Amino acid sequence: MNFINVNGHKLHYRFDGAEDLPVLVLSHSLGTDLSMWDLQMPEFTKHFRVLRYDMRGHGASEAAPGPYTIEQLALDVVGLLDGLEIERAHFCGISIGGMIGIWLAGHVPERLMKVALCNTAAYKGSPEAYDSRIATVLDGGMDAVVGGSLKTCFSASFHDKAPNELEKLRSMVLATSPEGYAACCAAIRDMDQREILCRISVPSLVIAGSEDVSMPPSGVQILAEQIPGSSYLELVAAHLSNIEAAEPFTAEIVKFMR
Repeated sequence: MNFINVNGHKLHYRFDGAEDLPVLVLSHSLGTDLSMWDLQMPEFTKHFRVLRYDMRGHGASEAAPGPYTIEQLALDVVGLLDGLEIERAHFCGISIGGMIGIWLAGHVPERLMKVALCNTAAYKGSPEAYDSRIATVLDGGMDAVVGGSLKTCFSASFHDKAPNELEKLRSMVLATSPEGYAACCAAIRDMDQREILCRISVPSLVIAGSEDVSMPPSGVQILAEQIPGSSYLELVAAHLSNIEAAEPFTAEIVKFMR
């Protein structure tokens, strides 16, 4: 396992793919880890040197004291690139990973070649819902939120079709630090990146899931409309479109990034 000290805490990261290929950074969703991208790896590594990492408070990375902000989480990516001496990279993020991508595209465009923003938003609102989730997880641990995560991340039909993916997600959620999860919930709760969308100049692909109840496609499409020149794609999936619609998701990312 590879670790690097970034902004005062330890991040876990992993490289796959040939060193002479362009770098593609993958940023995972809330309550998961870098292994959520496993289905993409056989194809991605044909075209990219893939850099996956566990964001702070997730996976094998350190759960630094919270609450966090999207800016902090994005600066972790900048610090990771700096520490690994990567000047520019493609970036693909899903859910909170996409929120990180918005910040990077709006504030440090010189570090990005292209960006894919998947099942995400620039503003979520409803702070009471996140306050409730924070209280729930800090009181009851990840057991208290795993059921809700499974329900929103995959459609009901996918639950029946892919029990192995369901169990893999369950394991990832249960292995997440409750404190890290709560601190990232606070980052989503306090985020408002709507004003920077109109000045994003990085070539952008925005992906939605037709059955995503936490990031509805109507809202994701508005995100695409506000980013100049961006492309919009809607897949038949719920929140984790890279898993539920793995084949078209992977193909479209490769097509766009290349």
